[in-house]
Amino acid sequence: MNQERRLVLCVPEDMDGMRLDQFLTVQLEQSRSYLQKLIKSGNVTNNGNFVMKTKVPVHFNEEITVIRSEPETLEILPEQMDLDILYEDKDILIVNKPKGMVVHPAAGHMSHTLVNGLLYHCQGQLSGINGIMRPGIVHRIDKDTTGALVVCKTDLAHHSLAEQLSVHSITRKYNAIVYHNFSQESGTIDKPIGRHPVERKKMAVTDISKGKRAVTHYQVIDRLNHQFNYIECQLETGRTHQIRVHMSYINHPLLGDYVYGPSSTGHFSNLQGQTLHARILGFNHPVTNQYLEVEAPLPPYFVEALNYLKK
Repeated sequence: MNQERRLVLCVPEDMDGMRLDQFLTVQLEQSRSYLQKLIKSGNVTNNGNFVMKTKVPVHFNEEITVIRSEPETLEILPEQMDLDILYEDKDILIVNKPKGMVVHPAAGHMSHTLVNGLLYHCQGQLSGINGIMRPGIVHRIDKDTTGALVVCKTDLAHHSLAEQLSVHSITRKYNAIVYHNFSQESGTIDKPIGRHPVERKKMAVTDISKGKRAVTHYQVIDRLNHQFNYIECQLETGRTHQIRVHMSYINHPLLGDYVYGPSSTGHFSNLQGQTLHARILGFNHPVTNQYLEVEAPLPPYFVEALNYLKK
């Protein structure tokens, strides 16, 4: 069971009339979006009365209590792994995730996940905001998608990157091999994505009332032959399976994607999933605020497929 921790703050005279969320942002030095969620979820009181609105003013000498849960003891076992670290400092690290690796433990995958390896590599020093099953994880990429993934060691770093994700300021560029030639060199897919109405394990382009806005920008890098194109996709939003769903929707499914594309890939039957690689990841560092960008080189399976198609 989680234990509650209560932090009591007294409003000083120079903050009289300040908005509640602004007051907490200054006092706790955490992101306003995180504190707004705390308020809306009923974790803040004013003189003992629960406050659910973020914009209500606070007044001199009022007692603001913030209720937070202490993180549960993590029961996931650390595992020594040969992680491909692209960048690391005391606040974050960026890992180049290989194909076939699940990001965090879940039913049926309690070991050999990226989180198991991170717990060993970071000696348990990972942010706890996303719960005991996803320490340090701000965003995910699919099991069979390769490439750059940022991990947070501190809650402060996690708050900053989560906020950058929410305002779509993080640079995320993916490379993919897709079926069919494009009629134009570049384009934008702006279609909402939600749960598939019949196959609940899949996502689909849906009505906005049943999904969330999803925007993918794409650019043709190379027309490999009459059947395949090599493209770059830049995410403006980050919905589950977004690139795979959007490309399939416009009749350009990813090579090797047996969920949203053809069930057979002929010569490429050994691909073990979609040819999708998170190549570029860029953001403002959560502590220095300097822009940081890393590139994950194309993995061997991807290069091999490209070379074969170019022939």
